[in-house]
Amino acid sequence: MTKKVKVTIIGLGNVGCNLLQILENKKNELKNSYHVEFSIICIADSSGIAIDLDGFKPLEILAHKHSGKRINTFKSYSNGKTVLEALEEINCDLVFEASPVNLETAEPALSYCEKAIEKGYHLVLANKAPLVIAFKDLHEKARYNNVGILYSATFCGGLPVLNICRRDMIAGKITKIQGVFNATSNFILDEMAKGQSFDKALLETQKRGAAEADPKLDIEGWDTANKLVLLANTVLDVSIYLKDIDVQGITQVTADQLKLHKDKNETIKLVAAAVFEGNNYVFSVKPTILSLSDFLGTCNGWEMGVEIHSDIYGISYHKLWEREPIPTAASMIRDAVQLCKY
Repeated sequence: MTKKVKVTIIGLGNVGCNLLQILENKKNELKNSYHVEFSIICIADSSGIAIDLDGFKPLEILAHKHSGKRINTFKSYSNGKTVLEALEEINCDLVFEASPVNLETAEPALSYCEKAIEKGYHLVLANKAPLVIAFKDLHEKARYNNVGILYSATFCGGLPVLNICRRDMIAGKITKIQGVFNATSNFILDEMAKGQSFDKALLETQKRGAAEADPKLDIEGWDTANKLVLLANTVLDVSIYLKDIDVQGITQVTADQLKLHKDKNETIKLVAAAVFEGNNYVFSVKPTILSLSDFLGTCNGWEMGVEIHSDIYGISYHKLWEREPIPTAASMIRDAVQLCKY
C-alpha cells in the first residue's frame, strides 16, 4: 500500500529546486519501490509562502522559480501569512528545511524546526544551523513529541557517513575521523594549484550553486566546522559547539605555497579532524599538508572524503564527487523515505 505524505518545503534555492526536480523525476520509483507518494502542500522562499492542500506540481514551481520569479507571485500565494502560521494550520506530515544558513542565531530556521516538532511533523534538514546551535534541545523536543529528525544532507551532500557510523558500526569506538568535508574549498585549492586565481575559482563555485549563500562559510572553514559539530554530536556521543573547535580557513593559503608542495609530491587540503587522545576528543579544522598518495590527498576538485578509524571495524575510506547540489537534495529524499516508513 502506498503511503501519501503531505510535505512542506522551506527554502527554494539550489538545494530546494533540485529536491523538487528529484521528486518529479523519481515519483514513480518512490511509489513503486518504496510505497511513498509525496504531496507538496506548502512551499516557502524568502518572499512568502503558498499553500495548496491538493498538492502543487513540482514542475510548475520549478518553472516559476527558474523564470526568476518568487513565491509572492506564484499561484495560491498566502499574502501576509508567515511560515510559522502556515505550519500551525496546514497539518502536514513532514517538513523539508533548506533555507539559508544563519550561524549567529539559526533563525528563522530554528523557529520553523521547533514549530514543526511541536506540531508532530517529521523534519528533514539540509540547513545545518539549527542543529549546530540547538542540537540537544531539538532532539529532546523531538523525542517528547515522537517526531523523527534526519539530516544526512547537512554532512557532505550525498556521502552517507552519518548513516554508516550510526547504522553500520554497532558497538565500535571511533578513535579518529578526519576528512575533506567542503567541496568548494577543495575545488578552490585545486584550481589555485593549477594557476587559477582565488577569486576566479570562488566565482566558479558560486556559478554552479556549490558555494554557500555566504561563501565565507566555505573559505573560512565554518561550513567544515559545522559538519564536525554534527558529526561529534551524532556519532561520537560528544556534545560540542563551534567554540570547541580550532578553526582555520583557506584564505591564507597562497598559490606559491601550493606550487611548492606540489613540487614535493604534496598538497594542501582543508582537513577536519576528531582524534581521541587520552580520555577526550580533540577537534580541529585547518589547512593540512598531505602526501599526494594519502587518501585525503587524492580528494581532488569537487571531491569530498572521510577516513574513519575504529577499534573493531578497522579503517574505512569514503569519497564522493559532488559539483552540483543534486546529491545533497537526494539525501533529503533518502531521509524522508526513511522517516516515512514508520
